[in-house]
Amino acid sequence: MPKTIHDAPSGPAPLGPYSIVTEANGFVFLSGMVALVPATGDPVEGDVAAQTHQVMQNIGGVLRDVGLTFDDIVKTTIFVADIADYPTVNEVYGEYVGESRPARSTIQAGALPGGFLVEIESIAAR
Repeated sequence: MPKTIHDAPSGPAPLGPYSIVTEANGFVFLSGMVALVPATGDPVEGDVAAQTHQVMQNIGGVLRDVGLTFDDIVKTTIFVADIADYPTVNEVYGEYVGESRPARSTIQAGALPGGFLVEIESIAAR
């Protein structure tokens, strides 16, 4: 299976030994994004809405880096620290994906790395 690891200058640096974006067989896999500001690596200050906006901006930037858009996403998995934040995350998420409506799962993780409130991973198709 051919695999390409892409540079993602518009996304945050990985926090461990993994790639932010990898492509194989026509699918583009984005690792889970948290609310880090790519230019500084600093976490975004604020509530789950502010964090979700930053996460979605990070996803959008990485998609642009590889020539894709939110319309190309076919599946997302959303991890929330508290399922009570689901309505807020859902509202912000909807602002970015619009009518493309990819398949999605939402999971209460209980705790996320770095104390973040939301993390979203995505799969897109060329």
